[in-house]
Amino acid sequence: MNWALRDVHFERQKPLPVAFKGVTLDCGYRLDLIVSGSVVVEIKAVEAILPVHEAQVLTYLKLGGWSVGLLINFNVPVLKDGVRRIVLGLKE
Repeated sequence: MNWALRDVHFERQKPLPVAFKGVTLDCGYRLDLIVSGSVVVEIKAVEAILPVHEAQVLTYLKLGGWSVGLLINFNVPVLKDGVRRIVLGLKE
């Protein structure tokens, strides 16, 4: 399925610059996907989602000014069990 043909706009490997005390790192982070300019998608293939993975998505949300992220772990028997929605200020 070609998502571009379905008019779902997304960017892969989007650089997320980081600024601290007047110094800007052009590519401090790199997002796996940003969908429709508003949903951050972080993809993993790990034994289990750890708090550090959730913190990674929260960092992206805060730095980029977005409010919704999806953390997807493909290393699960049933994919729906590997999807975690993270909303800035809330965790689900």
